[in-house]
Amino acid sequence: MENFDEYLRQGEPNKAEKAKVWKTAIGLQQVDGLKPSEYLIETAKQNIEGDITIDEVKKRIDSYYQQHPIKTAEDRTEEADKVSARVAEMLGEQTFTFSPAEYLAIHRRLFTGIYKFAGKIRDYNITKKEWVLNGETVLYASANSLKATLEYDFEQEKKFSYKGLSEQEIIEHIAHFISYLWQIHIFGEGNTRTTAIFLIKYLRKLGFKEVNNDLFAENSWYFRNALVRANYEDLSKDIHKTEKFLLRFLSNLLLKENYSLKNREMHVQFIEPVNDLVNKQNDPVKAENDLVNDPVKANILQQLQQNPKANYAELAEKTGYSAATIKRHIQELKKMGIIERIGSDKTGHWKIVEK
Repeated sequence: MENFDEYLRQGEPNKAEKAKVWKTAIGLQQVDGLKPSEYLIETAKQNIEGDITIDEVKKRIDSYYQQHPIKTAEDRTEEADKVSARVAEMLGEQTFTFSPAEYLAIHRRLFTGIYKFAGKIRDYNITKKEWVLNGETVLYASANSLKATLEYDFEQEKKFSYKGLSEQEIIEHIAHFISYLWQIHIFGEGNTRTTAIFLIKYLRKLGFKEVNNDLFAENSWYFRNALVRANYEDLSKDIHKTEKFLLRFLSNLLLKENYSLKNREMHVQFIEPVNDLVNKQNDPVKAENDLVNDPVKANILQQLQQNPKANYAELAEKTGYSAATIKRHIQELKKMGIIERIGSDKTGHWKIVEK
């Protein structure tokens, strides 16, 4: 994201605004552990400079992948590049309608040509293993009632009046609404990115013109984990739904508060330390989860802490990612100096490096 900081420092209003949009667009891809290409970064800079329009950005990205097709299903760089450009386009538009149709349209525009079901309501039930839930899943809405549930939530929000509410009460209500909307999980994939774009545009409609979208650029995975925690409970383990983390995010977003946003604090097994420094020294994987704002890498670290001898196949089975994806992220973690291999490939083990 530092690729665009030069434009923010220069202070030219038009370039700075475009840079913020691109930072948000690219940052949102971290929700699914995706990283755009250098080609996308350079093309985005040309758009910020005013050399090319956003339509030309999209055409260049399409042309680039026609000439350089992705070779493996695990490589989602094309998705990251195309969706980033589409997010940038939508955030640059001053249009919005508060309706289920708008929500569906955002998903369709983001993922046309990427998912066959772009803009379509799923007709099957889903579960998703969550790192923050230690591998458990949120209970999402049933496929039999998705359309009716979506329409009901929108209708209730339309009827709601914000008149007379304090800033804190407004934020609490927005947290309720966006949490319920996300929990429906009306699409097979791409729900969080769609919900984030919808939320940004809805906040503009409500009059929040100066939304600090840097939070979506830098803490998109925190946003997703906060939504997960707002919709998960297991009373047998004394785990309750909580919007505390989502409220922190929204307070920073809208009120310019400065709450600390740490993914590890949302983990269902997290224990508030007496001395945070001591905790980090004793439990390096928790410390590293603050450094690694990537759900795939954080999930891998969690598994390696539990089983340092795990191989790629075992990690793939535990996390739900492919072995190729695991191998790529393992190599990146090694380059970052976060893990190292002790011993041979067959009989050795992984060590999480204390920093």
